[in-house]
Amino acid sequence: MSSEPELKVLFLTRYPIEGASSRYRVYQYIGHLEQLGVDCTIQSFMDKTFYRMTMQSGKTLNKLWLTLKAFLARFWILLQWKEYDVIYMQRELFPFGPPIIERFLKKSGATIFFDYDDALFINKPSRYNPIASLLRSPNKTRDMFRIADCTVAGNNWLRDAAINEGGHAVTLEVAEDTERYLQRSYDDAESVVTIGWLGSPSTVKYLNLIHEPLRNLARQYPDVKWEIIGGNEFSMEGVPWTNTSWSLEAEVDGLARFDIGLMPLPQDSWSNGKSGGKARTYMAAGVVPVCSAIGYNLELIRNGETGFLCESSDQWFSVISELIQDQSKRQLIAHSAIQDVKARFSQARQAKIMRSLFHELISAKEHRNESF
Repeated sequence: MSSEPELKVLFLTRYPIEGASSRYRVYQYIGHLEQLGVDCTIQSFMDKTFYRMTMQSGKTLNKLWLTLKAFLARFWILLQWKEYDVIYMQRELFPFGPPIIERFLKKSGATIFFDYDDALFINKPSRYNPIASLLRSPNKTRDMFRIADCTVAGNNWLRDAAINEGGHAVTLEVAEDTERYLQRSYDDAESVVTIGWLGSPSTVKYLNLIHEPLRNLARQYPDVKWEIIGGNEFSMEGVPWTNTSWSLEAEVDGLARFDIGLMPLPQDSWSNGKSGGKARTYMAAGVVPVCSAIGYNLELIRNGETGFLCESSDQWFSVISELIQDQSKRQLIAHSAIQDVKARFSQARQAKIMRSLFHELISAKEHRNESF
């Protein structure tokens, strides 16, 4: 237990633990923070029912009702804001509307952290909820950079974007727990290779970016298995994908079947804002990541050592083809990737950094107040 004074922190997440961004940016640190003397309270804007419904098309009236309930629940917890030393917002307080309450909290003396791990200042329409797309405003994210006492970004590109808008920002890379994944066995040299993709229905479309090399690989290696976790009923001509519904348990079980993990991304600014979650998860699970050479992936992966970075269709084909044929190479890369994650992205290490950010900012504010 830390000898430093206990802090009370209110974590306001966008999603329940099932939502990847909230799970990786907040939930995974709570136990470690509490061991370090931080009293943590978590309130998610969406409950589990609401979150599952956002992954479905239609049901607009139900979504509106659940949105209203979510607004009321968040208002209620915010009435108690003075009980906390820090308010940690994982994304905005509310997904719609101007940051009126955020400004009120700041003027009233609240210490506010704003956490984000995607390029939310770029307008990106929702696949499942066109009404939500109309109500979103990228300018709100830019406002939050200036309102928050500190913006906590998932990578340096996002950090610099916040600083360029006039905010104070730091980078806190996402942690990953290698212990939660099943131990892999490489004893069976004749085992069938499985190529997989893990994600959500909103991003599975990016597999179409590498349709040609995947189709050629499926033709050349007919024994290879192909599995998607979390992509709903995705299909691709010439590639026999098997679709598995996502859950925390299915993710762990599925990654134990994967040998090679795919992460294609478009060459655009939105991809520059991605914080490498999918690739890091592959690495932690002992799955060889094969990813687009863009953004944070270039910092995360040592090409040819802890994974592979591809720029062209020919590279996607040649890299995956070699990995299919060479089990020893897959095993070597997978081992190096696991060790890299343990060294750079442990939960305990990142939780200590987060705790230090809280104390440093509170101390700085107290010092400024004493100066007046």
